[in-house]
Amino acid sequence: MMFTIPWAKLPLGEVVERGVDALETTFSVEFNSFSALVGMMIDKFGSLLFAIPPLIFIAVLALLAWRIKTWQIGLFVVGSLLLVLNLGLWSLMIDTLAMILTATIISVVIGIPLGILTAHNRVIHIIVRPILDFMQTIPTFVYLIPALMFFGLGAVPGVIATVVFALPPPVRLTYLGIKQLPSELTEAGKALGANFWQMLYKVEIPNAMPSIMMGINQCIMMSLSMVVIAAMIGCGGLGREVMRSLATINISLGFEAGLGIVILAMILDRIIRTE
Repeated sequence: MMFTIPWAKLPLGEVVERGVDALETTFSVEFNSFSALVGMMIDKFGSLLFAIPPLIFIAVLALLAWRIKTWQIGLFVVGSLLLVLNLGLWSLMIDTLAMILTATIISVVIGIPLGILTAHNRVIHIIVRPILDFMQTIPTFVYLIPALMFFGLGAVPGVIATVVFALPPPVRLTYLGIKQLPSELTEAGKALGANFWQMLYKVEIPNAMPSIMMGINQCIMMSLSMVVIAAMIGCGGLGREVMRSLATINISLGFEAGLGIVILAMILDRIIRTE
């Protein structure tokens, strides 16, 4: 039995609906331009990745993993990607990877400069911190609602929701990397007459790079998890197969698609992670 007080109910839903309609009307050009930019990035990355033959792609990525990390990781890349190819999931994996690259690049381009600003300006930090707290505490499915309202169905709103979800780690870890620099370094730079930009590029960013790279790693992992969830609003890739398996109770399809997601996550994590 539901208990309601109809005469005292606040019209929150109606207010939000009117606000959304007003935003769509006022910023329709900006929304369309941003949507077109995101769509173009997804298409370009997808075309570039699909142009590389699978075996060459596997060989190059394995060599990269070997040079950056260890030969064991390179061997794991070869074996796991050959398994993805054998399962017939290659095209879906490339679609997923294109969306992850798009979301990660946008998040990093916005997040790292914003992290630098918050580290150098207390007012901006006070404003941004509660927003990041809010972004990191709301359930992941809630991110899909505004993306769906403003951008409709498809890969573009899924990637935009992913950007919002994956943005906090680059901001926070860039901020921490700069704020945790030893005071001796900053004092030495100032003593040598370095200006703000020289301090930033020659002292702060190089020494904060491990923390920044950790933020990028977390951004990639969160992008992967959100891209899968975004299949609920029409995002393609491996997430779409997971949703199909849930809808049809297809255990075989769900296991294979889930395994493809795990493999992609492990490869990206092993290559990007800072030890």
